[in-house]
Amino acid sequence: MEFVDKLINKYSEEKITDWFKKVCTLEAISWCLLFSAMIWIRYDREGLLPTIYIIIMGNLHGLFFTLYLILVLPARKIFKWDDEDFVFALIAAFFPFATIWVEKKLARFDRE
Repeated sequence: MEFVDKLINKYSEEKITDWFKKVCTLEAISWCLLFSAMIWIRYDREGLLPTIYIIIMGNLHGLFFTLYLILVLPARKIFKWDDEDFVFALIAAFFPFATIWVEKKLARFDRE
């Protein structure tokens, strides 16, 4: 957990919170674009454009997925999540659009 402590100490909580909320949204959008690429490549397997599109969307989604998993660690400390909330936030990365729910419901300071 040294990494998390260094990240929190290096950047302000507001900046990390802002990054986390943006990455939550971008991860969901990139999943939607990746899904559209999967559908497109089903209909045009031999085409060059669907192949390029799925490669680009796959890489972008992988980037945002990884950033989400990295930023969920300091978010746990910032938002003071218990173990159940933290596990739910980790599992949300594997379900479409669940990261938006994490951003709207779990990533709040006034949660009771």
